[in-house]
Amino acid sequence: MMQKTRAGLAGLGIFIGTATVIWLVAMGEGVSYRAQKQIEELGATNIIVRSKEPTTSGDARDANSRVKTYGLLRDDYDRFQTNLPDIELMVRMRELKFELRKDNNTADSKLVGCSDEYLEQNHLEIARGRWLSPRDHGEKVVVLADETAQKLFPYQNPIGETIWVGSEFYVVIGQTKSRTATASIGGSLDARDYNLDAYIPLQTMRERVGDLVMRRVGGEFQGENVQLSQITVTVENVKDVDVTAGIIEFLLGKYHEKEDYAIVIPKELLRQAERTRAMFNVLLVVIAGISLLVGGIGIMNIMLATVTERTREIGIRRALGAKKTHIIQQFLTETVVLTTSGGLLGVLFGVLCGPIFSTLRSLVSAFSPDLLPPIVYNIEPRIAMWSVLLSLFISVGSGILFGVYPARQAANLDPIEALRHE
Repeated sequence: MMQKTRAGLAGLGIFIGTATVIWLVAMGEGVSYRAQKQIEELGATNIIVRSKEPTTSGDARDANSRVKTYGLLRDDYDRFQTNLPDIELMVRMRELKFELRKDNNTADSKLVGCSDEYLEQNHLEIARGRWLSPRDHGEKVVVLADETAQKLFPYQNPIGETIWVGSEFYVVIGQTKSRTATASIGGSLDARDYNLDAYIPLQTMRERVGDLVMRRVGGEFQGENVQLSQITVTVENVKDVDVTAGIIEFLLGKYHEKEDYAIVIPKELLRQAERTRAMFNVLLVVIAGISLLVGGIGIMNIMLATVTERTREIGIRRALGAKKTHIIQQFLTETVVLTTSGGLLGVLFGVLCGPIFSTLRSLVSAFSPDLLPPIVYNIEPRIAMWSVLLSLFISVGSGILFGVYPARQAANLDPIEALRHE
């Protein structure tokens, strides 16, 4: 009480250290959460089930009709809907290579029969017009990808125009924005270029194109009978991917006599998500340790200075009968009170990280909108409860840890020499 400034400064060191730990962890958690979301958007929570031509011919090809029948069935999709738990989204599709024509312009495109959920799951954006909707089921409408639209309509707006899809006219109702092709990631995900696609309702593809597609190959007609090319299942949590994939494997194995499917799990993305979180955790632990170490050393320095200034007081107490344990208890109590008080105030300030950060960001933006990098506007601090508990524990622990040495120094003073000290 007699050294209010010194006591306040001692508590301030722990206050800053504790608040810094909570703030850094909250900011780190915010960045980590954002990074995890970006990785998940790449498809870390997707399980891709594809139709695959069996390696052995067997019954896959009828010698008389020269037609291969294989792949996913519409019944598989229904079974997935019934039996798979914790599903966020499930999208089926059928794709074929088609030549699209508009007057003298042609585009070798991938014709994709899909539902309206396909846009959300593949993170496509509409440049103009609109996307497929439930009312389009069975209608001859098409949405062109960016590069496909440029090939067919190099100088005009394609919306409302008609194009040849095979031997039929389709009305263009929308155009998607250009999207960077996805790179092939190990054995998990294949590269895909969305800019050369053309999208029609899945029901329209079934009615107008059909499951059976015949093509002329080497002077003879060969055909494929495939109901669905792919079913993409999106689970709610990355942790559910392996369990859900196991259920899908069981269902397909039960109802498919031959292995005419492939289940693709983005394991590299999952491992990258785990590595990213681990790296952030290591970084946060190091930063927290450094901050608390600095605060603890500051407390110890101040207590050592206090011992030097109070040498005569210690000598008087020893001369009046105080034991070494009494002196140690006195200085340890003072240190713990200082560190605990500073720690509690630091925690209170730390949990206000979100509102304070948002306010400061708004003030800086109002003063100079271009001063902060764009990434700052996408970060939202996330308070981690473990950091609050750790800060409280460390604030008390540092009082004991860094107070023991000054307290022992005080207790070990020679009473005679202490009484002579001026």
